[in-house]
Amino acid sequence: MNPPADHPPTPDPDGEDLLFGPAADEYARFRPGVPEQVAWLLADAVKGVPDVTLLDLGAGTGQVAAALLPALPHITYVDLVDPSRAQLREAAITLHPLVGNRTLSCHEVPADQFTPQRPHYRADLITCCRAFHWMNRPAVLAMANRVAAPHATLALMGDGSLWTHEADWTGALKGLIQSYLGPGRRAGSCGTYTEPSRRYEDDLADSAFSDVSQHLFRFPRAWTPQQVIGYLRTTSFARADLFAERHAEFEAEALHLLEGHADESGRLTEQVDFTVLLARRQGGTTA
Repeated sequence: MNPPADHPPTPDPDGEDLLFGPAADEYARFRPGVPEQVAWLLADAVKGVPDVTLLDLGAGTGQVAAALLPALPHITYVDLVDPSRAQLREAAITLHPLVGNRTLSCHEVPADQFTPQRPHYRADLITCCRAFHWMNRPAVLAMANRVAAPHATLALMGDGSLWTHEADWTGALKGLIQSYLGPGRRAGSCGTYTEPSRRYEDDLADSAFSDVSQHLFRFPRAWTPQQVIGYLRTTSFARADLFAERHAEFEAEALHLLEGHADESGRLTEQVDFTVLLARRQGGTTA
């Protein structure tokens, strides 16, 4: 599984809130959630654990927890880890009606710096969705090994981005972005994006979580042109400040382009490949 990045793979924790914080509201509104079938896969991974502790790394606006809380009624503790205060604030708002009597804790730190606050802490399910490429991956996996229960499952998930998706409308949109920002794929404040040299499987093979299974979910995802515009504001390759004073001009042109590619119902279709890597320790106990 190659990192399907929306953001540059080079860790930059000091700039994280500047990069993603201003778009936290759009992130909560326009980023696609975790598919229901993925939530059931994760729930099955901890079947039999009576009081599940969920540790979500790079939690953003809480999309993983929002999908898992209804599917996993025996979650007792939810720990959200993200360097962005604005993102965690949105996550708390999103999850408030779903938490009930569970304990929700937010940790405003990079994932590799997570330190449990409860004594005898053991995470049963550790998740990271669309964010692992942004992290110090070896350090994160070492941290996960320190805090994970013997039977724990680590799930790395992602589904690419509209930059990498191949369709007529995404190709035209990518061309428009490049006409404004140049041919290279921008990566927020870090310059241009470069392909990572290692797959997630390589990182896992060098970690304690080397027993890996891959699960692929394919399905169509519908967008409206306005949703795509909102989504673009959350990406590192088309965030508003990259366009400076031309952002409104770009959005007007992009909206016109997208409306021209939409079907009769006003929708644009993305064929999604959502990949989940479930990783456990070799010879680890089961729940």
